[in-house]
Amino acid sequence: MSELLIRQFPCLSDNYGFLVHDPDSGETATIDTPDPAVILAEAEAAGWRITQIWNTHHHYDHAGGNDAIQAATGARIVGPRYDTHRIPSITDPVEDGDVVTLGAHKADVLYTPGHTLGHVCYHFAAEKLAFVGDTLFALGCGRLFEGTPAQMWHSLSRLAEMPDETRIYCAHEYTAANARFALSVDPDNSELQAYATMVDAERARGEATVPTSIGAEKSANPFLRPDDPAIRARLDMAAAATEDVFAEIRRRKDQF
Repeated sequence: MSELLIRQFPCLSDNYGFLVHDPDSGETATIDTPDPAVILAEAEAAGWRITQIWNTHHHYDHAGGNDAIQAATGARIVGPRYDTHRIPSITDPVEDGDVVTLGAHKADVLYTPGHTLGHVCYHFAAEKLAFVGDTLFALGCGRLFEGTPAQMWHSLSRLAEMPDETRIYCAHEYTAANARFALSVDPDNSELQAYATMVDAERARGEATVPTSIGAEKSANPFLRPDDPAIRARLDMAAAATEDVFAEIRRRKDQF
């Protein structure tokens, strides 16, 4: 079985588009549809035909291009069953525990509410890669537009259970801003300091900071570290419940 090929490219102001291609079957999935013109042009440049759309959630910068791409390609549209009324033209509604396929490659559907109530992620366990939409970001996590801190913490905890080497493809280039906030709540973390320095250098060169890895995020991302004693001490929450510490980190990021 051939290795999946991934084509990553900027869309809109700070989104990333992802095309995932299986050379054996010729199938190609676009992860979300932030900018249909750019996505179709990237597929054409690669010589790939888009056969599937995999939506993570209903926000316009993730599903707004569904109809245009489906009209151009006839692609099936996979998306969270919870959001069938909010995501255009879903043909294959999915929920937690379902499996979607690209050729012979299989991805587990993980229900990850928090950013929205219907958000899902797609995890290729055998390939050790996951497309996480706006649930987890490099050094950050999604804003809680619809869900609760407890829901988001549970969702992030599920992602953190993946092997450390799992490549994480998040949907936005927010890492430099996330690093500045992370250092405000975890300033003495040497791994975070090194990560932030790397990010500054990458952005100065015009390079993407995505994908990241679960291991890198577990060592440096404060949203995966609410049980860390240094962060708890910094927040004066040494004895607080984990989800309460997470909620306070998220509140501070919203106001940062």
